[in-house]
Amino acid sequence: MPNSIPAGIPGSARTQKVAVPRWSGLSLMQSELKVLFGRRRTWALLLALAAIPILIAVAVRLSSGVPSGRGPAFLDRITQNGLFVAFTAMLVSVPLFLPLTIGVVAGDTIAGEANMGTLRYLLVAPAGRVRLLLVKYAAALAFCIVAPLTVALAGAAIGAALFPVGPVTLLSGDVIQPPEAAVRMLLIAAYMAVSLAGLSAIGLFLSTLTVVPVGAMAATVVVSVVSQIADQLPQLEWLHPWLFSHYWLGFGDMLRQPVLWDSFGSNALLQAGYIAVFGALAYARFTTKDVLS
Repeated sequence: MPNSIPAGIPGSARTQKVAVPRWSGLSLMQSELKVLFGRRRTWALLLALAAIPILIAVAVRLSSGVPSGRGPAFLDRITQNGLFVAFTAMLVSVPLFLPLTIGVVAGDTIAGEANMGTLRYLLVAPAGRVRLLLVKYAAALAFCIVAPLTVALAGAAIGAALFPVGPVTLLSGDVIQPPEAAVRMLLIAAYMAVSLAGLSAIGLFLSTLTVVPVGAMAATVVVSVVSQIADQLPQLEWLHPWLFSHYWLGFGDMLRQPVLWDSFGSNALLQAGYIAVFGALAYARFTTKDVLS
């Protein structure tokens, strides 16, 4: 009678090794973006951003007039050209609203998974710690692009609906047609997306330090506020060029003829430095963090 060896016994010829397929970077990225933009919270943040230009446009429309030099820049030009709703809304969103939404998304990247208990399963899958960290940051960057773009498009739409649209007078005094003004608006949105990249890296690092996402979110927003306050203090003038928020309001150069790229380049270089530093800190923390116990 032939010897029969049960399958699965170590050392037997019938032992079968089941390989767990690794997630590809693309599939993991697609899954992360689907989760991020499938959440009601994400859509609530985007709707809140879209409400900013709507509120500005309706307020100006219902008012008797905006005195010149009062309120945010471009506010007194809205009644003459609806495209200035988008410019005004993006300017208003920079100090608080955009950093607030970025703080929520970036602060939730790792801490949110740890809090729900899904982080260990993502790593056992296995996704790989470095790959997961890169994908999480890439998703946060995607939100950095979508957020200012939402403000710009909502502002252009409500501005065109409530006010006349025509040639736009730039800060340099030159006049451009609406199609070129739309390109300038997209350039400003791109400038703001680059500006928020450094804050996202800070939020990613803070998210690796805790399993409480609210704490990481709040800390990211607080860091943003502190940086902007420090940038206004003359006693800290030596520190200003090193603050990640220093060039946030430099997008006015996108409204000159020709476009001045100096502030864009300086801003991109500064944000790249913050990405490198806090990305390295996040890597050092996350690759040594015990998330499987």
